[in-house]
Amino acid sequence: MANRYKTEYMSKNILTMLSSYGIIKKILTGGGDNKMRWLEVKSAGPLHGKVKIPGSKNSTLGILAASCLCDEEVLLKNVPDILDYKYIYDIGQDIGLELNKSNECITIDPRGIFSSDISPEKSTHFRTAYYFAGALLNKFKRVTIGYPGGDNFGSRPIDQHFKGLRAMGAEITLHKNYYIVEAEKLTGADIYFDLITSGGTINLMLAGVKANGKTVLRNAARDPEVVDTAIFLNKMGASIRGAGTSVITIEGVDYLKGCEHTVMPDRLIAGAFLMSAGVTGGSIAIEEIIPEHLESCIIKLEETGLDIEIGENIISAFGRKAIRGVNVKTGMYPGFGTDYQQPLTSMLSIAESESRIVDMIYPERFNHCIQLNRMGADIILKKGYCVIPGRRSLKGTWVHATDIRAGMCLIMAGMCAEGTTYITGVEHIERGYAGIIDAYASLGAKIKLIERDDSTEEIDNLGFLKSVDK
Repeated sequence: MANRYKTEYMSKNILTMLSSYGIIKKILTGGGDNKMRWLEVKSAGPLHGKVKIPGSKNSTLGILAASCLCDEEVLLKNVPDILDYKYIYDIGQDIGLELNKSNECITIDPRGIFSSDISPEKSTHFRTAYYFAGALLNKFKRVTIGYPGGDNFGSRPIDQHFKGLRAMGAEITLHKNYYIVEAEKLTGADIYFDLITSGGTINLMLAGVKANGKTVLRNAARDPEVVDTAIFLNKMGASIRGAGTSVITIEGVDYLKGCEHTVMPDRLIAGAFLMSAGVTGGSIAIEEIIPEHLESCIIKLEETGLDIEIGENIISAFGRKAIRGVNVKTGMYPGFGTDYQQPLTSMLSIAESESRIVDMIYPERFNHCIQLNRMGADIILKKGYCVIPGRRSLKGTWVHATDIRAGMCLIMAGMCAEGTTYITGVEHIERGYAGIIDAYASLGAKIKLIERDDSTEEIDNLGFLKSVDK
């Protein structure tokens, strides 16, 4: 009992200290204006219904950068409403890239691009700003850009990007907050990735499209997003073969024409909705999806006891049985993706037996487990993996999303927890899926976004200190 009061006393004083330094305010506002924002999630029982899956975030970001290579106007369809688009729009304003969005369509005119100096501050708001290096280097001979940002779960190394660009004739100068890539001309090269990287594969594919000669990418990523980007580039007149295999060949061309392209559906969001059926014991059908993209996810979910039915462009999940614990090892596509492991952790927290997750892609990607433990998950964290005891009854409290998938994980945990779950870090969730609240609400979930002006509210009134007094 004494230890309990000691812990509560320490927690209360830590939160008071964080409040005095403005750290809690920064968490609630996302580091932006004075609007405090968080999600409130309550258990609503089993979820039922259908959800249309939006366009892929990761595919969209690669294709938007690829549009800069075009010599005419292009039209993108099925573009998701995500916060990362705003960051690209702001960068486009700076460099002369014209973007006009109407609902799920974007018209892009790259002919007015006059600069390749990407603001380091703006580029570090999201991960894939590095695509502008591959897209702009041929035309401008020099690109300045900030280091990758966005998610907060460990570093995302870009040494394979640099290795490939150097092989094609580029020089790279590293500075504290940005780097410079320079090349009088890019020449095709035979490049072997020391480790499989989706971002590196797309970036060097962009660089090779207008390079002199042939570029061969070996040990390339096979992700559907890589394939989608290659399809888009080929529609414009690029010559890319082998996308979707471990060897991609690019023959450089001089001109790219305008085209229309529909972005592929987001397989990662689709997987999270299937898991939501397991968390709540409901039945959810995801529509306008490509089932082949989710094969590894579906196999693992069936192993947990979920019933899965697959149609031509629809997948249904039925949480009819108790969830079984499973062992998971993430891997590059077509393996079980690292982006699935975080939402899966919520489901496994209430499983009937122990589970273990090993993340081979991002060994430090377990911040969500710390938050789930605040809810009573009792997950044991080790270096590169976690052990999930299962058989836990989660309880709502204040938690923080450090990246998009962690946000999905905590929303799912809140839907099966006792009481109310309050989730900060809303901006991370919005980076991947701005329509998540409406989508879950349409299935019967009790979820809403709370926004308050910081001018009069006290931190204690928001429940931070009260939560540790209970």
